[in-house]
Amino acid sequence: MKLVVAITGASGVALGKKFIDYLPENIDVHLVVSDNAFTVESFENTKVTLHSSENIAASISSGSFRVDATAIIPCSMNTLAKIACGISDNLTTRVAAVALKEQKKLLLAPRELPFSAIALENMQKLAALGVIVAPPVMGYYSEASSLEEMERFIIGKWYDALGIDNNLFIRWE
Repeated sequence: MKLVVAITGASGVALGKKFIDYLPENIDVHLVVSDNAFTVESFENTKVTLHSSENIAASISSGSFRVDATAIIPCSMNTLAKIACGISDNLTTRVAAVALKEQKKLLLAPRELPFSAIALENMQKLAALGVIVAPPVMGYYSEASSLEEMERFIIGKWYDALGIDNNLFIRWE
């Protein structure tokens, strides 16, 4: 599986990094990190191919590269709005546009709270196009007893949505 992971904004970056850390070794990961995310975190993971967010000509910006899925975790409201309006002015928004045109799985994890009416309208528009809008919402039924367990639950739910096998949380029987 070829997976593009984009990390945008400054808050919630650690959750995006954990999403990558838990991925199975057999997944070909291409990572795009916004300048704001780089400001708060370093990205030195040997199992990913790192692309500059400004390199709109990167291999992953073309539908012929055949990415299976794209996840933007976290997804800033600015990035979400650009995707909803079809603006492709950086590599993250370009790979999202490619996912939409190629009808591939696209997961967005908006990180704002509370959501404005404009953000909700953008999310509804994208959901109607088949985008998986999945904010990092706590699942109290998961019976997590720590922040790490709750993060594993959220990441596991994202993996489920993208078709990635995992055992990051206890499932109902």
